[in-house]
Amino acid sequence: MDTTFRHWQLTRDALGLAWLTLDVAESSANTLGAEVMAEFAGVLDVLDREPPKGLVIRSGKSAGFIAGANIEEFTRIASPADARTIVERGWNLFNRLAAVGYPTLALIRGHCMGGGLELSLACRYRVTVDEPGTKLALPEVMLGIVPGWGGMLRLPQVVGPTAALDMMLTGKNIDARRAKKMGLADECVPPRVMENTARMLVLSNRAPRKLPLMQRLMLGPLKGMVVKGARKQVAKRARQEHYPAPYAIIDIWANFGGNALAVPGSSSSSLDAIFGSKTTANLVRVFFLQERLKGFGKESDFAPRHVHVVGAGVMGGDIAAVCAMRGMTVTLQDQNVERIAPAIKRAAELYTKRYRGDEKQVRFALDRLVADPQGAGIAQADVIIEAIYENLEAKQALFRDIEARAKADAIVATNTSSLRLEDIAAGFTRPERLVGIHFFNPVPKMPLVEVVSAANTDPEVAKRAAAFVRKIEKLPLPVKSAPGFLVNAVLGPYLLEAMRCVDEGIAPEAVDAAALAFGMPMGPIELADTVGLDIAMAAGKGLTGAAQPPKKLAELMQAGQLGKKSGRGFYVWQDGRAQKAQGATAPAGLAQRLVQPMLDATRRLVDQSVVADADLADAGVIFGTGFAPYTGGPMNYLGSQPGA
Repeated sequence: MDTTFRHWQLTRDALGLAWLTLDVAESSANTLGAEVMAEFAGVLDVLDREPPKGLVIRSGKSAGFIAGANIEEFTRIASPADARTIVERGWNLFNRLAAVGYPTLALIRGHCMGGGLELSLACRYRVTVDEPGTKLALPEVMLGIVPGWGGMLRLPQVVGPTAALDMMLTGKNIDARRAKKMGLADECVPPRVMENTARMLVLSNRAPRKLPLMQRLMLGPLKGMVVKGARKQVAKRARQEHYPAPYAIIDIWANFGGNALAVPGSSSSSLDAIFGSKTTANLVRVFFLQERLKGFGKESDFAPRHVHVVGAGVMGGDIAAVCAMRGMTVTLQDQNVERIAPAIKRAAELYTKRYRGDEKQVRFALDRLVADPQGAGIAQADVIIEAIYENLEAKQALFRDIEARAKADAIVATNTSSLRLEDIAAGFTRPERLVGIHFFNPVPKMPLVEVVSAANTDPEVAKRAAAFVRKIEKLPLPVKSAPGFLVNAVLGPYLLEAMRCVDEGIAPEAVDAAALAFGMPMGPIELADTVGLDIAMAAGKGLTGAAQPPKKLAELMQAGQLGKKSGRGFYVWQDGRAQKAQGATAPAGLAQRLVQPMLDATRRLVDQSVVADADLADAGVIFGTGFAPYTGGPMNYLGSQPGA
């Protein structure tokens, strides 16, 4: 008989297989909250009484398999005992699933994250569905916590410790095909045969895949070597005092068999320490900030199919490449085909890397990216993005032509980073249709896009622009038109202060080391070299209010030493890397001196309502500059300081 719970539906077919479908009530995604887990225990009770020939667990949501634990419940943890209760519930329940006497299978279509992957690991088999949306990950480390429901135990046993630790310590996701290749999935199939594949695999009752000998040795006699290498890699990316979770994952796997419940409360790897950490609270905060950004654009049903980009430089070309990668037809305009060709080449490299050598997908994406030196695509485009050089007169002349040729309902946008939208729109017949869609370099990697509204921008246009940003899987941040908007207006004073330190005789390496020690992803001097000192100089004039540029910056500019792109700036660059002298020491208090201008600028911009509130300012600065996520953002960091 069919058995229906509130969140689960259990059915049996004619072959004696049980099909268990998770469809969490009143939610767009499946998450494993307390009620869902309690019902799952009830499902196992039913199956214990009348065991099936096999069990297939699947999702009833189009959004994906299981998004993981219910993060909202984490915000209600009031004590270490609460945290232990949540971990114990999942650990015991998934151990129970792993121990049943009949074969079990997780049919994974769409995202399979955190607790969802831990549930699938407790099954004997896993089948992934070969679609772009199928992604598997244990991203707990991104929240400052550990995979406590069996992931630290089972993932190394399934894929080997090296690959497992890489997934757990970075939180990165893998696609359906990669899951099959590394042994995480037993089969990877198209949607049309997924259920039949699941049925046949469960009924086959074949033995699970056995790890190669070397991987088995790494689980035993060579475990110490794996642990040493993992600790070394983590130390390069994160300091333990800022991010304790990755160090705890290594320790729990190495010394406690992947069982977080077995760690003594006095240990820095214990659940008490992890869930009591300020880092965990702040990273959970960052998660919800990200979810808030994802919500912008949902009010609009705008679904662009054709994007036209004017300007095939690094920014414009990469914007075009990303849009084509997300399934849109893109026409890319510049003065001639020769200027467009390098952008097409970069796009091909991006697609080859993204699609892991799947030539068919690479070709499809490239077919959607069309060189258009005459700008014929303007008339058909749903979104038109200007990405030419920062010159007001040139942009005004271009937009006069665009406005005359564009569809009446097309989004007309500028990617300007420093000019006022009001000035650009001065020549428009309908200035209310201009909006800023400001990307960051490198476009494929940077998640944030500022959606800029001038005083007279139509709010509906801004909503549609935000919807477009979500369609290309970026995070839209609504900001008002002001010099530098939010992100560049925060970065400008930070870079200026760093260069002033160099003028005072502090080594660039020491300046960068201080910023890295604070938790920034890249030092400010290396960042300036990477962006280009000419760009830093041009932006600095308008954003910092400094009467004179820093002395060393001016000298380098005069010598034509523009940073990474010229091979020399503050650093010498070889093979794409800054050559840094070793042993530079930073004066006490240097890190705070460097970040203070960022903090002051963020607070000023909140006061000026360039962003709607302090939370959005924190989100923008974290996702736009990489500001140390463990702090919860600059405004949150300011509020946590003594005397705040």
